[in-house]
Amino acid sequence: MRVRSNGSRFLDRVREAIRVRHYSIRTEQAYVAWTRRFILFHNKRHPETMGEAEVRSFLTHLAVRRNVAVNTQNQALNALVFLYRHVLERPLEQLGDVVRPKRPAKLPVVLTVEEVRRVLLRLRGEKWLVACLQYGSGLRLLESLRIRVKDLDFDRRAIFVRDGKGGKDRVVTLADELIEPLKSHLGPRKSLFERDLSAGHGSVFLPNALARKYPNAAQSWGWQYVFVSGSLSRDPRSGEMRRHHLNASIVQRAVAGAIREAGVSKPASCHSLRHSFATHLLERGADIRTVQEQLGHSDIRTTQIYTHVLQRGGRAVLSPLGSVL
Repeated sequence: MRVRSNGSRFLDRVREAIRVRHYSIRTEQAYVAWTRRFILFHNKRHPETMGEAEVRSFLTHLAVRRNVAVNTQNQALNALVFLYRHVLERPLEQLGDVVRPKRPAKLPVVLTVEEVRRVLLRLRGEKWLVACLQYGSGLRLLESLRIRVKDLDFDRRAIFVRDGKGGKDRVVTLADELIEPLKSHLGPRKSLFERDLSAGHGSVFLPNALARKYPNAAQSWGWQYVFVSGSLSRDPRSGEMRRHHLNASIVQRAVAGAIREAGVSKPASCHSLRHSFATHLLERGADIRTVQEQLGHSDIRTTQIYTHVLQRGGRAVLSPLGSVL
């Protein structure tokens, strides 16, 4: 059996299975793409006619011929496990000896305090705010871009991160220095929302089944994204014209340009601001468990990599001797 013109209908089944489980649009796009690549790799054979051997062959090909990173191969594996378990209802058994890419032992790229200062000085507007949230609160880029108005708690100096990596919620610190800039940003942002609402485009995407549970929430100010695109776009699932959150690539390009202009020679990126947040907290004597909670790491071993950057003891606490000598 081969996948022919009805292949799109099969991929629609994959999309439906993903949406029923409330996976994100990025996960949907990735899983559908990996399913398509798997089918094409095996000369358009239908997945129903294939199994563990074909999955093993495809994953090994990615590692040996395509030289993909370990995380890329893991994503492909997750997509195919989902395909067979939830779409074909035939869970994969043991996959045996799949060739795995080697995970390089890399330390995170961390900027000095002075380098962070020089980079931030070269950013403006909402791009500066997003970068400051990454360095000031340790947020991932997408976590920063997905902040809703209601998630900012100025009184408690806190940001509520909803559905972060691994589907986890957490509360992180909001730097005092960002309170007034954020409030100033929200003024024009609310005016834009009100104009969109008047034009019939003020509805925002709501996660999971909230749109059905709270039918008016999508048009409320509290649920709006803090940082939004300069133009409306069509929601790929509902087909509705909406103002999505700011595109990650816009911030990435701005930060990359600021790093070059600042004369930073390290291979840094947006994510380096989050790495720098963690490292600088530890340098100031913060407990590693506190840093773990701020970053949203499930395993303390993930956070401990920053102690290797510091090249200090396990808890990376500054000695008090300097305060008395």
